[in-house]
Amino acid sequence: MQNVTIHIIDREGKKHAVLAPTDMAMNLMEVVRSYELAPEGTIGICGGMAMCASCQCYVNSAHKLNAMEDDEDAMLAEAFNVKDNSRLSCQISISGVLNDLEIELAPEV
Repeated sequence: MQNVTIHIIDREGKKHAVLAPTDMAMNLMEVVRSYELAPEGTIGICGGMAMCASCQCYVNSAHKLNAMEDDEDAMLAEAFNVKDNSRLSCQISISGVLNDLEIELAPEV
């Protein structure tokens, strides 16, 4: 599978179905940015290093994601608007298992 469909609810509550390539080593934050689903400069401020939480999202579907690393866990411990299903989208690599994943972008702080 070369592309997966990801359902992204933007910060205004609008749902987008987007295609994400599985063969380009992208992460979910980069997909959000490439489709311009958040204003420039409001998501991925640290460049995807798990150091800012600007790309926090809520995973609304029951997909089995990669385990949370210590850096991501520490960043979410300091972030605002954190929920039980919070993840940093920069830490979620695009792969075939994400087909039909649904996420919601966390509010901008």
